[in-house]
Amino acid sequence: MTSASALTDDQPRAPHALAGAVAGVLAGAVAVGAAQLAAGLTVPQSSPVLAVGQAAIDLTPAPVKDFAISSFGTADKTVLLGGILVVLALYAALIGILAVRRLAFGMWGLALFAFIGLVAALSRPGSTAEYIVPTLAGAAAGAFALARLAAAARRLSAVPGRPRGSAGRSGSVAPGPARPAPETLAAPDLPAPPAAPGPPTAAEARSEAAGPAEPNDPGETPAAATGYSFTFLPNPDDPGPPRGPARRRFLVSSGIAAVAAVAGTVAGRELATRRDVSLARAKLRFPRPAVAAPPLPAGSDLHIPGLSSFITPNDSFYRVDTALLLPQVDPATWQLRIHGMVQREVTITFAELLRRPLIEGYVTLTCVSNPVGGPYAGNAKWLGASLAALITQARPRAGASQLLCTSADGFTSGTPLQVVLDGRDALLAVAMNGTALPVEHGFPARMVIPGLYGYVSATKWVTDIEVTTFAAASAYWAERGWSQQAPIKTESRIDVPASGATLRPGPTPVAGVAWAQHKGIAAVEVRIDRGPWHEARLAAVPDIDTWRQWVWEWPATPGSHLLEARATDKTGYTQTTVQAQPPPNGASGYPSATVTVQGS
Repeated sequence: MTSASALTDDQPRAPHALAGAVAGVLAGAVAVGAAQLAAGLTVPQSSPVLAVGQAAIDLTPAPVKDFAISSFGTADKTVLLGGILVVLALYAALIGILAVRRLAFGMWGLALFAFIGLVAALSRPGSTAEYIVPTLAGAAAGAFALARLAAAARRLSAVPGRPRGSAGRSGSVAPGPARPAPETLAAPDLPAPPAAPGPPTAAEARSEAAGPAEPNDPGETPAAATGYSFTFLPNPDDPGPPRGPARRRFLVSSGIAAVAAVAGTVAGRELATRRDVSLARAKLRFPRPAVAAPPLPAGSDLHIPGLSSFITPNDSFYRVDTALLLPQVDPATWQLRIHGMVQREVTITFAELLRRPLIEGYVTLTCVSNPVGGPYAGNAKWLGASLAALITQARPRAGASQLLCTSADGFTSGTPLQVVLDGRDALLAVAMNGTALPVEHGFPARMVIPGLYGYVSATKWVTDIEVTTFAAASAYWAERGWSQQAPIKTESRIDVPASGATLRPGPTPVAGVAWAQHKGIAAVEVRIDRGPWHEARLAAVPDIDTWRQWVWEWPATPGSHLLEARATDKTGYTQTTVQAQPPPNGASGYPSATVTVQGS
């Protein structure tokens, strides 16, 4: 007799983990594809993947955000979405393994993911009942796919069946009296076997002549009649009946799921793209500005290889924001509402905005996340209406101190009211470097206010301005510990030579840009190996709201050298040597570069 652990024909093998994982990942892909398709048909921002990603951005602690920006730069959103998809794939694989063991376990796991997606979607600013549709559609499609794929994986991992009542080659035989047991084929009431074999009967002789009986042969002697008990064990050397049909079914099901997932994702993206505003943007024509930008003075660009150009091209302008999916705001439906602590609420459409006197000017924008010498600064020629005139039209009430500005995607920034009204060219901008704003830079309208870091002055896709106080309302980044009022610090950057460069001895240009928006740059100095400061030559600028190029000719000598720079603005303030990280109100310190000069 064998132990009760021996497998019978009806017992399955352990669930196939790999098949279950594949089934789970494909079911998850189907769920994502269906959700993307539903989002494309309803509201693109309601996609559960995007909703979870936005929730992750909102809930991530500021130090982690700073690390992401400093480590991945403008690719931080791509990295975030990639990470979400990796986690989703791992979670889906686990759900698949559980579903092969017991379908209910997998369904509960899928329900948990759907719940997270629903909570994330409904927590988005401006969410409506439509926001639940993609998550529910994805969950339903994922559940159907998971049930089918798990069943196919379960069949794939089943033990090949063998007809009952046959020993075959893999049967084990144990001598002894027959006993009734689940794992044996003995009949309990048959007579005991004879003590000794007698002369063969004619039938037995014919049976011997015909050879041994095949399994399931009606002439086979019953186990109980021979005094033996049979227990069937799987033989690892015997693959049993072919598994081709089960494999084919699993592969076909997997292929259908993969095609459905890709089709849903592509179709959803295509539907979302049809809402894209590129055509409306291309058709826009702007009136001649009432106040044109001054012509660029000769020498505003030093044209040194590697030095940032005076005008930053649109496709090179830095982008730092919280939007995983760029808002597609149609100028035909856009409007801006100004309300709150005002005597007269103002609402303006895009057509009405273009009929106002437009102002053109050069303004450098800087992100508060920019490290010392970092890349998150850019200079452009902007066109827009006076923001001060719009706010004045609403007649703010006494005591108001903040403009709480809201983007189409729900982001908020808090702008000091006094700065907007102090006479600088604070703009509600509609164009950048001679063309309509790129979508990634705020189309159809954004704020551009010189002298303040972007998180309090440069709201993209702006649709709402509430006149309030800093005590009454906190904007997105202020809630996360950043300063409420954020004047830009006087800073400079070394563009050439790049840190780590190997140079030849002799005259070498050390060049970069410096900025102190709405104060202006008066001087830049350079020193080598912490020696004396040397004054750099400054490029010309059209006004005080832009950065300024500078260059100093260095007689480079062999060896390793540390290059440092500092700027002085027109108020007399010189860039500090005190090192500070961006939080909570911008980085400070001297920019530096370490280079090696070859021997002569």
